[in-house]
Amino acid sequence: MMDVLPYLVAAWVFLVGCYGLATSRNLIHGVGCLAVCQAATYVLLLAVGYRRGGTSPVFADFTPGARPVVDPVVQALALTDVVVGATVTALLLALVIQVAKRHHTLDPDELSELRG
Repeated sequence: MMDVLPYLVAAWVFLVGCYGLATSRNLIHGVGCLAVCQAATYVLLLAVGYRRGGTSPVFADFTPGARPVVDPVVQALALTDVVVGATVTALLLALVIQVAKRHHTLDPDELSELRG
């Protein structure tokens, strides 16, 4: 059960974010829920890269193959995911500010000019 738990947590966090995104009546709340969905990918990447009893992948003090090491590529991907998530969140919040300035509302249902 403990091997599956991080994946279940990632799925639960993602579903909570999707539920909040689907039921959101505020653009800022929607951006926050999208950030929660993004946080699920952090948990998923760390769950994929975790190895029980693993050490850091620095081979200066022992011979390679003597002990299990944690995959550094997954750690780099998680760090990149954090940076991309922060950038996307900042961009979306800037767009929400512009929508609020031009349309004087944060409710997506009141943005009738954007309907096709």
